[in-house]
Amino acid sequence: MSTLGTTGPGTSGATAVGASSTGTSTGTLSQAGSRMTSLGGFDPAAPLLQVSDLNVRFPTEDGSVHAVRGVDYALRSGEVLGIVGESGSGKSVTSLAVMGLLPQSARVTGSVKYRGQELLGQSDRSMSRVRGKGVSMIFQDPMTSLDPVYKIGYQIEETLRSHDKSLSSKAAEARAVDLLELVGIPSAKDRVRSYPHEFSGGMRQRVVIAIAMANQPEVIIADEPTTALDVTVQAQIMEVLQTALQETGAAMVLITHDLGVVAGIADRVLVMYAGRPVELGSVEDIYYEPRMPYTLGLLGSLPRVDSTNRERLTPIQGSPPSMVNMPPGCPFAPRCPLHIAECDADEPPLVQVGPAHNAACIRTDEVARAHGRAAEIFNETADDAVLSASALPADLATGDGAREATAPGTPPPSQTEAGAGRSDTGSVVSTANTAPTTGTTNGDRA
Repeated sequence: MSTLGTTGPGTSGATAVGASSTGTSTGTLSQAGSRMTSLGGFDPAAPLLQVSDLNVRFPTEDGSVHAVRGVDYALRSGEVLGIVGESGSGKSVTSLAVMGLLPQSARVTGSVKYRGQELLGQSDRSMSRVRGKGVSMIFQDPMTSLDPVYKIGYQIEETLRSHDKSLSSKAAEARAVDLLELVGIPSAKDRVRSYPHEFSGGMRQRVVIAIAMANQPEVIIADEPTTALDVTVQAQIMEVLQTALQETGAAMVLITHDLGVVAGIADRVLVMYAGRPVELGSVEDIYYEPRMPYTLGLLGSLPRVDSTNRERLTPIQGSPPSMVNMPPGCPFAPRCPLHIAECDADEPPLVQVGPAHNAACIRTDEVARAHGRAAEIFNETADDAVLSASALPADLATGDGAREATAPGTPPPSQTEAGAGRSDTGSVVSTANTAPTTGTTNGDRA
């Protein structure tokens, strides 16, 4: 019998748990003892996590939804793989299929192997021995992944004792405190007795990360861990994730729709569109020499802080296709500026376009000539928008006698809420010249 996790920290060269030089109290984490024996047949020489031709279908009244179509990737020890794409591209469904957490109605085919052991088709009892110990997951919404009726400390202790039956209640509580300190929860000894609703969104996400790393897994799957968090908290959560990788020596699959999140942490990037991979390569290949128009469009739609010139953003027009009875051809063709008739014949396979760099496009040469400059390909959507306007009525013109006019249909002031930072109450069209305000960035809350 093989043991889960015994090859993780040793082979990846990461800092051992409890040996951190940051001064954080993690002494009890290094005293976890031998790991629990679980599924047998592990091959230490096999890839840590191997996903091959993974397909997921959901039956609906309108037909079968082919949510994941032929996903392939291999994860090595200590590696961080970023999976990016728009909402609905199949990222989260792929991770749930790996964990065996899809509903029974889902039809899952292909292969998911952990250390050479097939996970698809395993019973829930067998998968429970793998989840949390060999492969753990950080879910997208910490409020729904934490049980609201149990205290934070109890939920961490339950995770620890489910994989280590010899662990006493006192030792489990001490390790729970150490884990909360490790992820940056202040006053951890007191906060273990708090309920999830007493934590902020960022603190709840830290707790979920602590639970994921509690049993020192070899693989951590992080499903959009920074969703609904402001930019400052996002950066803090990414630092906590890096701490988790250093302390456990784990490899990580980081799922997100934000290319900026993976730029500083991932080794390789897998771009998904319409349920299948459309490009796979190193971070340098994907960010500086993309070969798929969709990848180039994603990069061009984000502002770059390292740009020395004024560069126009290049939005991708249109929406992703329906996953029910998809037509033949490239699914990105209706939105692609390089679309030609051949694109509608067959869906292009993922082919090698460089060393360890693959793309699913028949026009990779044209994309390569852009060298990552999206405006050269998406030139139609890169044009500056020009707004037309007509003169204001005389009674609204700026000058003597100018007034504030109430828009038609505006309720009385007593029936409206005061706007943030304003003293007036109704919906008002102001005639005063005001400086433009800075808008929120993608993903921020106004």
